[in-house]
Amino acid sequence: MPTFSKILIANRGEIACRIQRTAQALGYRTVAIYSEADADALHVQMADEAVNIGPAPVQQSYLNIAAILHAAKITGADAVHPGYGFLSENPAFARACQQAGLTFIGPSVEAIELMGSKRLSKLAMLDAGVPCIAGYQGSAQDDTTLQQEADRIGYPLMIKASAGGGGRGMRLVHHPKDLLANLHTARSEAHNAFGSEELILEHALINPRHVEVQLFGDSHGHLIYLGERDCSIQRRHQKVIEEAPCPVMTPALRQAMGEAALKAGRAVNYVGAGTVEFLLDRKGQFYFLEMNTRLQVEHPVTELITGLDLVAWQLHIAAGQPLPLQQHDVTLTGHAMEVRLYAEDPAQGFLPQTGEVLRWEPAPGVRVDHGLHEGRRISPFYDPMLGKIIAHGATREEARRKLLRAVEDTVLLGVTTNQQLLADLLKHPDFVAGDFSTGFIAEHFSEIPPRAASNDQLAVAAALFYQQSANRHPHGLAGWSNSASAPSTLRLEANGEIHTLSAAPLHLTTDGRHATFVLNGIRKRIACHLDGTQLWLPGLHVTDRTQQAAHRQADVSTGTVKAPMDGAIVDVRVSAGESVTKGQLLLVLEAMKMEHPLVAGIDGVIKGIQVIAGDQVRNRQVLLEIE
Repeated sequence: MPTFSKILIANRGEIACRIQRTAQALGYRTVAIYSEADADALHVQMADEAVNIGPAPVQQSYLNIAAILHAAKITGADAVHPGYGFLSENPAFARACQQAGLTFIGPSVEAIELMGSKRLSKLAMLDAGVPCIAGYQGSAQDDTTLQQEADRIGYPLMIKASAGGGGRGMRLVHHPKDLLANLHTARSEAHNAFGSEELILEHALINPRHVEVQLFGDSHGHLIYLGERDCSIQRRHQKVIEEAPCPVMTPALRQAMGEAALKAGRAVNYVGAGTVEFLLDRKGQFYFLEMNTRLQVEHPVTELITGLDLVAWQLHIAAGQPLPLQQHDVTLTGHAMEVRLYAEDPAQGFLPQTGEVLRWEPAPGVRVDHGLHEGRRISPFYDPMLGKIIAHGATREEARRKLLRAVEDTVLLGVTTNQQLLADLLKHPDFVAGDFSTGFIAEHFSEIPPRAASNDQLAVAAALFYQQSANRHPHGLAGWSNSASAPSTLRLEANGEIHTLSAAPLHLTTDGRHATFVLNGIRKRIACHLDGTQLWLPGLHVTDRTQQAAHRQADVSTGTVKAPMDGAIVDVRVSAGESVTKGQLLLVLEAMKMEHPLVAGIDGVIKGIQVIAGDQVRNRQVLLEIE
């Protein structure tokens, strides 16, 4: 029976913190690994020991197997927990851990290898009698073969990276003319993210539900499932809201999906935590999507309705212990719901965002899994998910209501996030009714306008800037009267819009973190961070432009292409002197594991290119100019 006492967590962020909490509570010592960009990260601070494994890019740090094994050796770690993402489903890493004498807290190398390939796993599932979607999962990968198979399957169809996950290397194609371009993009993303260009094709189910079953197996031949989760609320094939149980689940359907998941697990003699994902259509038919051979991001909702600690189960099973429950012992109580807090701007096509965490106050009364602390810089090198907010209630509506309040009460200033969108999703009548599919966001939130400043926010902003100015010149304070030093009219820029405001008297006090004010007879409190001419309020960044000369915004494109975020240039499609047309692809920027095409805003000629493929660029950096 394997024994271990010190666990190296081969991950970062919220999942590394989550694993450490359980491991330390069970008496294990923990070792964190970190890149140069994560030197001050929370998971590093929590660990008993920590080792720097390299520069910020993942290939040189969190995907560097040799560096991770060296960290285990020098610290004396005798087990490795991979978390999710990075190397968690990499069979070469699991094998290397075993060869180094380390207990790998996960399934067998063979199970990871098979289920890590969408192509091979689908073939195995067909043999095991698990319902699968019609498609192509052959070994021939040339464009001609894939075009022929696409015509056979019919449109719409999905292109999927065989080794993929998280929406990378995945494309929905509606017309044959768009196939080749999407094949090339999917291959490129798959190669960059997973080191494999292998693809599969599947008939696209339009607007199904995404429902997954949590499996657990031990080394004694026992395998059970712990209910299901509905993960249908997605954007770019990445989950945004998850809940358990599924709102449309029936006992008969749960048993059928559970038994199909058990067939999948038995086909690979599965040991540890795993998830079998299905697509569920409106007729109640379900189809195998993939199996994740690791802990899922959304595991907390299962923990809340079962009362179990799934990380503790992982550790017990890795130590050779049998499952603590049999299938008939599993009970589901109440309802749990989780949202993923992302550093992204939904109004800009969910563009990932970077910045410094200036204020971080998780909402009380719910579970918040995160890896944040104030002063932490969100870098462009890793996934934009910052944390998860999870609520449990006796009913689905109670869980939703608690979660909505928690989302609205969570304070995160300094970084643009999807926080307002999460609240809007939770309040949407169709979501409240449980009537949704994977197409929910595309259907109801296809146009997400930039968030406008509210009257309350503008009034507070004007009062805070005025108070700051008056405090610098105390002789102008009396009764909030006007003075030469503290102007009575302010020009504030909020989310790109200029507002001219009167610094009218406002009963306002602040402790530096929150402002308390009375407006229209109502006393309110709002989180804030004021630093010179910069002010951050929930969902709003305000700049005091009062002392700056008014400037007219250009009403046509200048032809200057700037980086929309920090990232790396992976492709330059044009050269100096070349004529281009509006909408033409110019460059491809990779940030937070996704590729972002940058196109021409005007017709013209390339005047100059300031970057080459491989360059790291900063947000708003000029990349090229069109004349």
